[in-house]
Amino acid sequence: MPKFHHVFAALAVAASIAAPARAAEQRPEIARAVARPQATGVQHTVRTIPEACARLEGAFTGQLAAPYRFAVVRTSATCHPRARFVDAAKAQPWSQSGWLLNDLVRVPSAACPSQQAVVRVWRKPGSASPPALDAQGRARIYLQDAQKELPAKAGATPLFAATMTVEGAACR
Repeated sequence: MPKFHHVFAALAVAASIAAPARAAEQRPEIARAVARPQATGVQHTVRTIPEACARLEGAFTGQLAAPYRFAVVRTSATCHPRARFVDAAKAQPWSQSGWLLNDLVRVPSAACPSQQAVVRVWRKPGSASPPALDAQGRARIYLQDAQKELPAKAGATPLFAATMTVEGAACR
């Protein structure tokens, strides 16, 4: 579990990076209303992505320098991901082809109504498909065969990335 947090430590840094204007031009795949206002210091789930075994969590801090804390956490140690979460700063999904703006989540601050955290979730579809059924009607994967096919299917896994910005005027 700590390794998972280490992998996504860079996401906290990427949280301060604003996606360029191209993100504003795209319409997200998921249409949602503005979230319920959140109190300062209260950890809340912004979005859960079950296929990546990840949950986006955030909290308003009440600090001017860093008004919102954002992290990606693993949902369960026993979860087997069918997609990967990648660092948005490295992947730059807003400037790469193949990435789709999947979700746009706006979370207002209860203590400062003029301020809101805006989380953009990006998705890059994969080409993964379930294995063919054998003569007994079962989908079986044999280790030797999977290891041979793995390099060819490296790009088959769907990817997710998230960016966070804080919009609006800060309250004093």
